[in-house]
Amino acid sequence: MKNIFQKEIVQEVVSRIDALSESTSPQWGKMNVAQMLAHCSITYEMVYTDKHKKPNTFVKFMLKLLVKPSVCGNKKYPKNGKTAPQFLIKGNRDFKKEKKVLIAYINKTKNLGEAHFEGKESHSFGKLSTIEWNNMFYKHLDHHLTQFGV
Repeated sequence: MKNIFQKEIVQEVVSRIDALSESTSPQWGKMNVAQMLAHCSITYEMVYTDKHKKPNTFVKFMLKLLVKPSVCGNKKYPKNGKTAPQFLIKGNRDFKKEKKVLIAYINKTKNLGEAHFEGKESHSFGKLSTIEWNNMFYKHLDHHLTQFGV
């Protein structure tokens, strides 16, 4: 898995995002490009904001047991996989705004660095290692950028 905390990888990901346009169509799935950018920002919103309600103890336990391995592991996401309700984007979004927000989150994460994330508590999965954080961040971005052909 590429390391989203490395400057070169961030530049590569941002270049892929910059290759998108408002008219870029997905190769699979239902989201348009602006919705996809907003969707990708949710992972970061859960780290940096209180916008999303945290799961209760039982739900968090179940997420750690059943979802964490696929989200934080090395295996790529399948096409047309199920998405958690809080990640569903409804309605139109402003492409330029969503692009700017996502790139800012990616850069903030890189600037904070790996050490900041080692053992940091996640919104849904408890404490994660830097590798788990990286896998979650990079794999999700790569999946959706590939979905949109960049």
